[in-house]
Amino acid sequence: MPLGSLRSTVSSMVTGEITVGPLDDDDRGDWEALFRAYIDFYDTLLHQEAYDRAWAEFRSDIRMHALGAWQGGRLVGITHFFVHPDTWGPDVCYLQDLFTTPDARGQGVGRTLIAAVGEWARVEGCAHVYWQTRSDNATARRLYDEVAAFEGFLVYRMPL
Repeated sequence: MPLGSLRSTVSSMVTGEITVGPLDDDDRGDWEALFRAYIDFYDTLLHQEAYDRAWAEFRSDIRMHALGAWQGGRLVGITHFFVHPDTWGPDVCYLQDLFTTPDARGQGVGRTLIAAVGEWARVEGCAHVYWQTRSDNATARRLYDEVAAFEGFLVYRMPL
């Protein structure tokens, strides 16, 4: 399903209104600032080409998808995700990136973005949504422990 048909407004108990939906061309600068802050959080450096490629993928809305969260007309959160086959059953959705501005944390933005990805994946027929984070990311893990089950898996990466 193209993300254009997924636009929802959710009331937050703490802050009022959070609007979640697809990013459009006018959001490029704000999206990139948030994505750069997310990449910085993980002590990583990406070249401009990586941001340009990711944005092009999100705008084509075929292989990779992105949603934004707005409060008071300001982009305060982003998430990136995609679907892939699963040898154990139906396709699954991988939520690769999730970031909210520090001033919006604890106000339901991350929870609302996760819920929106979950709804999109449900409509797409995915078996589940999954993601990963660093073990020392205590702030995010508090939320993740409330909305999902930690199954104890560790991630190994082999550089090529």
